[in-house]
Amino acid sequence: MFRPIKSTKVYEQVAEQIQDMIVNGELQKGDKLPSERHLAEELQVSRASIREALRALQIIGLIDVRQGEGSYINHSFEKCLFQPLSIMFMLQQSKPEEIIELRKIIEVEAAYLAAKRADDEEIEQLRSLIEQLKILKDLDDEETSVSVDKQFHYLIAKSSKNQLLVNVLNVISELMDKFIKDARGMILIREENKEVLINQHEAIFKGLENRDPDATAGAMQAHIKFIMKEYLNSPVA
Repeated sequence: MFRPIKSTKVYEQVAEQIQDMIVNGELQKGDKLPSERHLAEELQVSRASIREALRALQIIGLIDVRQGEGSYINHSFEKCLFQPLSIMFMLQQSKPEEIIELRKIIEVEAAYLAAKRADDEEIEQLRSLIEQLKILKDLDDEETSVSVDKQFHYLIAKSSKNQLLVNVLNVISELMDKFIKDARGMILIREENKEVLINQHEAIFKGLENRDPDATAGAMQAHIKFIMKEYLNSPVA
């Protein structure tokens, strides 16, 4: 199982062993790690090195340290993607539109796959979200509209039955929230865009409902291109 640590930067090697065990399947999502004392004895290192390794793994999102309960392997590793991408975005002085371009690549393929793989229950859930968006269009409740919009896109990704696509899309969504302030608000500066967005979401849903991958992907591509165009043309972009 664990191997004794015999060189410098001890905490990094401890963290690397735990990461390797996750990759190899020895540790599964939700598994509880041994106590600090047990790990220190088995790895033949100090408890301080164990604590430092666990802190590093917690920061990157691999484990969840629960006060009084111990350390657990996380059920979701999206934070492991978000932090390095976020840092890269800032250090490389990337442009916000690059995030939208990345979103287009991911979402168009997710839509294509969802049209092939979505089950009947998922189609009905998407239909319900479309109806909610129609109702919300005429109400002054932008917060709920944003939430339902995100649910619609997330469910399409989930319906692709590709968990990596789901994880990456969620990370991209977080990047948009962090670096593109109120992108939807910028688009809705023009009142007529509300109707455009509803029509685009309906076109995406129609493709899904008809199990037409090409039509669904085309509708999603048109939607993301519209978002890009309106964002770039916004006076506050």
